[in-house]
Amino acid sequence: MLTVSNITKRFPGENEPILKNISFTVNAGERIGLIGPNGCGKTTLIQIITGLSAPEAGSIVLTPPALRVGYLAQALPFQDETPAREVLYPSANALADAEAEVERLGAALADAGAETFDRLLADYGEALERLERLGRLAESGAAERVLAGLSLTDVPLDAPVGILSGGQKTRLGLAALLLDDPRLLILDEPTNHLDITGIQWLESWLRDFRGGALVVSHDRTFLDEVVTGVVAIDSKQHTARYIAGGYSEYVRVMRSEFDKQWALWRDQQVEIARLESDARRWKEKALHKENATNNDHQRRLAKKVAKRGKAKETRLKKYLESDERVEKPIPDWPLRMGMLEDIEPLPAGRAVITLEGLAVGYDRPLLADLNQHVLAGDRVVVMGPNGQGKSTLLKTIIGELPPLAGRVRLAASVRIGYLAQEQETLDPGSTPLAVLLAEAPLSETDARTFLHRFLFAGDEALRPVGQLSFGERACLMLAVLVARGANLLVLDDPINHLDVPSRERFEAALSVYRGGVLAVVHDRYFVDRFATRIWHIENGALAERFHTPVDVEAEPV
Repeated sequence: MLTVSNITKRFPGENEPILKNISFTVNAGERIGLIGPNGCGKTTLIQIITGLSAPEAGSIVLTPPALRVGYLAQALPFQDETPAREVLYPSANALADAEAEVERLGAALADAGAETFDRLLADYGEALERLERLGRLAESGAAERVLAGLSLTDVPLDAPVGILSGGQKTRLGLAALLLDDPRLLILDEPTNHLDITGIQWLESWLRDFRGGALVVSHDRTFLDEVVTGVVAIDSKQHTARYIAGGYSEYVRVMRSEFDKQWALWRDQQVEIARLESDARRWKEKALHKENATNNDHQRRLAKKVAKRGKAKETRLKKYLESDERVEKPIPDWPLRMGMLEDIEPLPAGRAVITLEGLAVGYDRPLLADLNQHVLAGDRVVVMGPNGQGKSTLLKTIIGELPPLAGRVRLAASVRIGYLAQEQETLDPGSTPLAVLLAEAPLSETDARTFLHRFLFAGDEALRPVGQLSFGERACLMLAVLVARGANLLVLDDPINHLDVPSRERFEAALSVYRGGVLAVVHDRYFVDRFATRIWHIENGALAERFHTPVDVEAEPV
């Protein structure tokens, strides 16, 4: 269905291509996950495949050429004033257009001469096929099933797109795409803003989809549940490789290759040390013999020994320059959070947050009669469908919203660090360095060193915040919270826009954080490995359960 052949792309003014000789295929029934760090070229490759950008070299082939392709971009390509109905039901207009086209071509066929009859007949056949397909879709009840699965039945169809939340916009675009009945799906982060219920519905839908799919996603559990193969883009080499299976199989293969290369490199280091020691020993032996005698015969022997030592050095040099030399394997640089370990935790077992008969909401309560507490060191994850009050609860706890009833009690020594869902607290005209210097009593040198730990190396610390990716902004906000000395982190969907390497770095950082954490998270992979307690919110109720984190070794990225 889709053949990507040797795609190379270089941006103007750049020496290195962002993509180099990328090749893979997507066949009917295959669901391929496209993964890699933010900035490695995933979206660029998607734009080339969909014809929105041209490659420097290589080709994209669709089979058949008229293949119906459905593309879900990260942002809806609709104006804010566009009614939701027009986004959801483009096929309604398409159905009327198809009926009119069939009538027009039918009339034209009745009056056609011999020279135009065959062409008109072919056009009539295509138009009739399109009309039948749209008619089947309209009568199948597919629209109702898709809307229900994506929790869109409560969205007013006359509502303009501009008033919808980010999650509703994502689900609206996804629903419109699925309702168009494509044969090849290209999805750029489809799980962004989907709750667990929506993600699981999409997983089920994709497993039953008989066409092909190319999916960019950072949701590792979603990839495991859906994809049949992974295309991983290497951000250093700018190439890609295909590995059959889901994300866990990709991790297993990468870990195995890393361990093998590490073992070979260790063996090589032993051999290099042996050759260096051998060459040094022969040189020292020759020098000692030459200095110990004036006898011409002995001095000739010393020169032979020196020659032997020189040969050993030559052998070592050739070994170091040979193609068989193994480079030291270096995993992607982890996000080192030394200062997280320095946070002074509150006494163990002490209640840091206490909810007493709390009701939260706006005009009416979304949640009521809450009597939960968070202890020092707890890692509480808040889960549940969208629109149930998760973010509202967090904003009430930190004091951004007043409670409708009851109260929130915070321990006297609690210093809350709040990470908003959309990083709206960051000034887009500022820089990471300026942001940190405004928040912490650090010198510029110390601030740069600190930001370096959060992946802002060199001039990256001077880039405007408005030019940072969502993942980079999340890392900057976390850096600010750490610099403030927060001993309780309140995080609203902190990893939603992070790529897989950044998610794993974020997880590694939080795993050594000694303070408490209360976080809204939809990533099941993260929840399984992080949470000690789970608050599940649905239909106005909060159900609590304890959770034992899965103990796994750090995974390569």
